[in-house]
Amino acid sequence: MDFITVLTQLTAPAGVSGSEMPIAQTAAALLEPYCDQVECTQGNVLGILGERSPEKPHVLLDAHMDQVGFLVTAITEDGFVRVGNAGGMDYRLMPAQRVMLHGKREIPGVICCMPPHLQGGEEHVLSVTELAIDTGYAKSELEQWIAPGDSVSFDMPLRAMEYGRVAGCSLDDRCGMAAILYALELVAGEALPCSVSVLFSTQEETGERGATIGAYTIDPDIALAVDVTFALGHGDDPVKCGKMGGGPMIGISPSLSRGVTDALIAAAEGEHIPWQPEVMSGMTGTNADRFSVTRGGVCAGTVSIPLRYMHTPSEVIQISDVRETGELLAAYLRRCGTC
Repeated sequence: MDFITVLTQLTAPAGVSGSEMPIAQTAAALLEPYCDQVECTQGNVLGILGERSPEKPHVLLDAHMDQVGFLVTAITEDGFVRVGNAGGMDYRLMPAQRVMLHGKREIPGVICCMPPHLQGGEEHVLSVTELAIDTGYAKSELEQWIAPGDSVSFDMPLRAMEYGRVAGCSLDDRCGMAAILYALELVAGEALPCSVSVLFSTQEETGERGATIGAYTIDPDIALAVDVTFALGHGDDPVKCGKMGGGPMIGISPSLSRGVTDALIAAAEGEHIPWQPEVMSGMTGTNADRFSVTRGGVCAGTVSIPLRYMHTPSEVIQISDVRETGELLAAYLRRCGTC
């Protein structure tokens, strides 16, 4: 797999939580070559691989499609766009960021920023209700194309960096989607000891709603949430972060199935795939929290890709971590038993 190409394809479409149709269409097209059946249902993209049988466990691989962003709330009399948030963000980073408004047409804009020359003292960190977007248009013009409820995404195309790293605005969790696609490529044509569903889910950033619906519909025996986690950066606490380039992080938590966790670790060590532990003392903050309480309960696990600058316009990952996450998922599917 050419990861730069696939990640570029996955990060190009907008998909602010609740408005995922553009990325859903791309995801379905990329998933189709690996699955016997692909469908879009309730906003989710669902792929089925292999015939389901009561003699074999059914495994769900999940990554969420949505990204953090904004929703238009109003257009001011002087032509600026007011917004509310869709997902959690650090508002210290917002001034002067490039954004794209998605209405009847796409309109580029910039989040307003007061020059330091005009500031009288310490800079005030704006709340989301204080943010405004400058598009250059007057109110009467904007109202032809933009309405309250339209989504707004960061306008930051994927950029390659040195040492196999990339930066972009929606790598959470488009890199998880890429890892799943790579796992499917690795096991293509193999007779697996399990049947597999793939869920590219909606609205994770605003309450994991897509995962709730998708897991209820699929009713898997085992579900793996493939997401991102914090990568160690300048000044960060190494106890709370994974190492970029250190391989996927396997979740260890009282809310997860210990059997699934142990099987993931065994698969990584058996195939000599680098991995890191991600110890969480309670809930995981991923779709696995929804999977574990679906119907009568699902054996849930997490596999996470270290990522720096989460929920910003410039998230950074290392491609080797995405590749090794895909290798781990493939190794798990080849060995899969009950949990």
